[in-house]
Amino acid sequence: MKLKVRFLTFFLLLTFSLSGLAKPVFLTDMQIWKPAELQIRLVFSLSARITHNIFSLSSPLRLVIDLKNTKLVNKLAHIPASPLIHNIRSASRHENDLRVVLDLNEPVRTKSFFLNPERDESYRLVVDISMLRQPETTLSSNTFFSKLKEQILQKPLEVKIHQKSQPSISELAAHQRDVIIAIDAGHGGIDSGALGPTGLQEKNVALAISKQLATLVAAEQGMKAVLIRNGDYFIKLHKRVELARRYQTDLFISIHADAYPEDINVQGTSVYMLSRRGASSEQAKWLAEKENAADLIGGVTLNDKDDLLAQVLLDLSQFITLETSTYIAQQVFKALQKVSKTHSNRVQRAGFLVLRAPDIPSILVETGFISNPREEEKLSDPNYQRRLAGAIMKGIRKYFADYPPPGTLLAHR
Repeated sequence: MKLKVRFLTFFLLLTFSLSGLAKPVFLTDMQIWKPAELQIRLVFSLSARITHNIFSLSSPLRLVIDLKNTKLVNKLAHIPASPLIHNIRSASRHENDLRVVLDLNEPVRTKSFFLNPERDESYRLVVDISMLRQPETTLSSNTFFSKLKEQILQKPLEVKIHQKSQPSISELAAHQRDVIIAIDAGHGGIDSGALGPTGLQEKNVALAISKQLATLVAAEQGMKAVLIRNGDYFIKLHKRVELARRYQTDLFISIHADAYPEDINVQGTSVYMLSRRGASSEQAKWLAEKENAADLIGGVTLNDKDDLLAQVLLDLSQFITLETSTYIAQQVFKALQKVSKTHSNRVQRAGFLVLRAPDIPSILVETGFISNPREEEKLSDPNYQRRLAGAIMKGIRKYFADYPPPGTLLAHR
C-alpha cells in the first residue's frame, strides 16, 4: 500500500512539473487516534510542510481545517463513533487548496503542530480536538461506594500525640523524608508542540519553565524536585506517569503552553485537573487490568484483592486524589492570577492522560497562548518564565503547608 501511494505521489508531482504549475503538497494519509474519551487526534501525512488554518462554525456546528496548496491522494478515513464528531469530508477550495470539514456534536477546542519526517516518514500535521467544556459527572454511580466515602469522610481520624524530649524530636526529624514533586515538561524531541508566530516551540518553553520550577523546589527545605524530561527528547504520555510513580511522587505538575491559531488575540494562563469522567474511565481500565498490574494504589497492590474490595480501594484512592488535586489547582491558579492574565476565571477540568494516575495528585498548567504574539514574546523571556515558576511554587508551598504528607519533614515541622 505504501509503495502504491509513493508511486502515485511521484506520478502526480511529475505531472505538475511538466505542466508548469506550482508544485502542490500531497495529503497521502490521515490517521485518527483517541487518546481519551473526549479527545480525538488527527494526523495528516503530507509530502511537505504547509500553511494551514483552523476555525469553528457555530451554525451548523462544524470544524474547518484549510490546507493551503494541498491535493488529496486517498479518501479520508471514517471517523469512529465519538461524542465529539459524527462525520468528516473534504473538498477542493480555490482550485489549489484542500478544505477538511468535521461535523461536530459539541463545541470543541483545537491545538495543532507539525512533526518533521523521521527516516522515510512524511511530514505530519497533528490536530488535537477536545471538548470545549468538560461535563461533570459523579465519580461513581454506585450508591454503596458513595455512602461508604461519606461515612469515612465524616468519621474523624484519631491521632495520638506522645510527648517527646527535644533530643528525640531532633533525631526523629533527621529520619523524615522530603516530599517529591515531579515536574513534567510537555512534548519534546520530534513532538515540538504548538508553534508561536515567530517559531517559538512549546517544548522549549515548557522545559525552560520546568527547570526554573525545579530550581525553586530544590531550594525549599523538605522538598525534592524530579524532572520527568530534562532535555529535548520524546517521552510517551503513559511513560511520564509511570516515571512519576517510580519516583514515589507526592505531586505531579505538567507544564505546557496553549495555542489557538483561529484567533491570535486569545491569551492567558490556565490550570487543569482531571475531569470526573476521565477518572471514571481510568478506574474501569485499572480494574480490568488489576491481575496484571504492577502499580500500587496508595501503597496497596490490587492484584490479590477480589473485585469488590479492589473497586472500594481504587474508588477511595481516586476520590482523595481528586480532592487533593482540586485544592492544589486552586492554590496555583490564585498565585498565577497575580503574575499573569488568566484565560478563565476558575480551574478547568479535562481528560488529559498525564493527569490520570489514581494515586498521585496531578495538575496541568498552560502557561499562556504561544499563538498570541505578545504572549509568545513573554514566554520566551527568562524573567517572565521565572515569575510563572515562582507563582506555581507559591501554590505548591501553600498546599504542603496546609496538608503535609505524613512521614515527611514538612509534616514534622
